[in-house]
Amino acid sequence: MLDLRPTLSVALPAVKSLPDCADFSKTVQPFLPQLYDLPQKVFDNINNLEALQHVYLSTNPLVTALAFSLFVTPVVFIVSEINKNYSQVDRLWSILPVIYNSHYALWAHLAGLPTQRMDHVMAVTILWGARLTFNYWRKGGYTVGSEDYRWNIVKDYAGPVVMFIFNIVFISLAQNILLFAITSPTYVLLLCSRVTGNELTFYDSVFSKLIFVLVLMEFFADQQQWNFHGAKDAYKKTAKVPKEYGYTREQLDRGFNTSGLWAWSRHPNFAAEQGVWLALYQWSCSESETFVNWCFGAALSYLILFQASTWLTELLSAQKYPEYKIYRERVGRFLPKVATQSMDAPTADGKANDQQKQEPAKAVKATGTTKRK
Repeated sequence: MLDLRPTLSVALPAVKSLPDCADFSKTVQPFLPQLYDLPQKVFDNINNLEALQHVYLSTNPLVTALAFSLFVTPVVFIVSEINKNYSQVDRLWSILPVIYNSHYALWAHLAGLPTQRMDHVMAVTILWGARLTFNYWRKGGYTVGSEDYRWNIVKDYAGPVVMFIFNIVFISLAQNILLFAITSPTYVLLLCSRVTGNELTFYDSVFSKLIFVLVLMEFFADQQQWNFHGAKDAYKKTAKVPKEYGYTREQLDRGFNTSGLWAWSRHPNFAAEQGVWLALYQWSCSESETFVNWCFGAALSYLILFQASTWLTELLSAQKYPEYKIYRERVGRFLPKVATQSMDAPTADGKANDQQKQEPAKAVKATGTTKRK
């Protein structure tokens, strides 16, 4: 019978203080060589479940998570190149972070470490993943052949050769590493639990609740967007404003949602999404009594990715919707502006707009007909 609880010194650093838990040279660097031997160990024991459990517990949990992300990378690359569909990582976006944080919680349970903090992190991450997976599913993200419309723009701009390189470096590799890296603060929290024990701290209470609130914000933002597009589709089919949704004809003619949370932020779901992983990072800083730790790079990279993604989204929206320029002037991208204005308020050139609106009305009086939109 193999000992399933090996000496923790094999897999974890000997931390004596909370700041030690966030020291890269002590908690990460010494264990990176385990990555080189891990594939061979797994292969040698592939048919022995008990031996695989021993390998799992004798390997640093951060290294195991990193190894899994590197394993997923060539899989999504091959599938995306075969299908010429670059949304393979998109389909895993809501799943992989849940796997990583659940892995840290499972490892702590099997290794006999304090687990209350890990269970809290796992719980809020599962809620985050369930919401995002559901929203992606109902929009058709998991249907065969579905692909983020923005990838077509990138493909047309880059060309096949550049797109192939971009797929290797960024879509398949960098994004997979990022999804692993944004959960790395959980590893710091796991180490902190060895110092503080199984009692929950003030920071555990604050940040777990904060993440829960941010997930709720994402849920309401998603639902408001879903309702708007449902009303918009019904309006296009019948040319009548569906009363059950509560939108005006002007709002539906505008083409994009500017009500609810979207009246205060142009991307409230994106704002909350970034907030979730910033909160997890700050949780690790607070618990380890550090202002900044090595996980900062992952949090910053996540913010940069969303800046770039949102820039492209808004570029396309501005080309599609004439009033989007006004929306950008009045409403903040992620956070509300000090002087946020409703899209229902009159514009500075209101007179000119009124004249434009009166012209079709005069035409209707003259001809007695109008077009159905």
